Amino acid sequence: MNAPNHAVSTVRINGARLWQSLMALAKIGATPKGGVCRLALTELDRQGRDLFVQWAREAGCTIRIDTIGNIFARREGRNPDLPPVLTGSHIDTQPTGGKFDGNYGVLAGLEVLRTLNDLDIQTEAAIEVAVWTNEEGSRFVPVMMGSGVFAGAFPLADTLKQTDVKNISVATALEQIGYAGTTPSEHFPIKAYFEAHIEQGPILEARRDTIGVVTGALGQRWYDVTVTGMEAHAGPTPMELRKDALLAAADLIRCVNQIALAHAPHGRGTVGWLDNYPNSRNVIPGQVKFSVDLRAPSDEILLAMDASIRKACTQQETGVSVDIEQVVYFPPQPFHAEQVNAVKSAADQLGLSHTEIVSGAGHDAVYLARVAPTAMIFIPCKDGISHNEIEDAKPEHITAGGNVLLLAMLAQAHVVPH
Repeated sequence: MNAPNHAVSTVRINGARLWQSLMALAKIGATPKGGVCRLALTELDRQGRDLFVQWAREAGCTIRIDTIGNIFARREGRNPDLPPVLTGSHIDTQPTGGKFDGNYGVLAGLEVLRTLNDLDIQTEAAIEVAVWTNEEGSRFVPVMMGSGVFAGAFPLADTLKQTDVKNISVATALEQIGYAGTTPSEHFPIKAYFEAHIEQGPILEARRDTIGVVTGALGQRWYDVTVTGMEAHAGPTPMELRKDALLAAADLIRCVNQIALAHAPHGRGTVGWLDNYPNSRNVIPGQVKFSVDLRAPSDEILLAMDASIRKACTQQETGVSVDIEQVVYFPPQPFHAEQVNAVKSAADQLGLSHTEIVSGAGHDAVYLARVAPTAMIFIPCKDGISHNEIEDAKPEHITAGGNVLLLAMLAQAHVVPH
């Protein structure tokens, strides 16, 4: 049974406490430029995990750690037979990461628990906060490792064998930091999953909206492209007789941009890595390898983009050959309508400006959406910058997103009336 709407709608988090928690966690692995370097399953990650566990226990939570190192902090509900309402994110960072990516979602969830304690609010269903292992993939692959194993996307045994550049395995690293848990790393019944996150892009700030109601995540197809021509002397070889691999690659790179623009507003096309051989100023390039990253909100669009780039690769007329190989595929992931509407309703109750948005990045929520009704809450970040030490967010936006998370979770967990 729900409490009266007016009782729930007046509940608010302690924004100052949430901010203080974020700043305290950011001290672990702090960098000179104001960011954070706290790679997955390192000693610094252990310190961050220990701090979260300490805070969660102080809030009266029970702690479970599963076999891939995911942490679950549980605040019991009145009815233990009901599936819990879950929130969370990650606390591992990029080597030059910021204070908010991932960390915000974890500590916003903790703040929900603290607020319910402060106000002596009991829920019918339990509320849990998850810390997912190795979301960033900076030390170990695959990215979104903990949530992926939880959702069944990656086999546990294979994942535990993955190694870093020093040949340390995930299993060994978990043992070293004391987070090789015993709870089976597999999904359990979940009423709803919500993840609060900075946008990591410029849309909300550009529109001056406070909340992004995330309707899903873009699908991704990544490719390795190899253009093979013939290296030759830059002076004696006439222009019309050249087999210039870089010239052909440049045409294809421009084509990637045009393909994305043809599928606006959500199409994305990026060439982020390029290797030019022999990379000498007076030699015509004989081979160029580059990456292609295509993203779209539906498989239909993504397949159309795939067909376009493959067609462009077969139409080169400069005497070169082109090989294209798909190396990654993430299907588009729509989020659940009921949970998306819960986020939108919470923003409306709070009088916060909001817009629907599709996530261009991968998040743990993408894998959770395979096993539980899922939605995300975005808040703006300064200049849309993330994965950077200067990543920043305003305290008022941090608080606003936390309040949306609180109301959305209460709508799913159901408040027990006094």
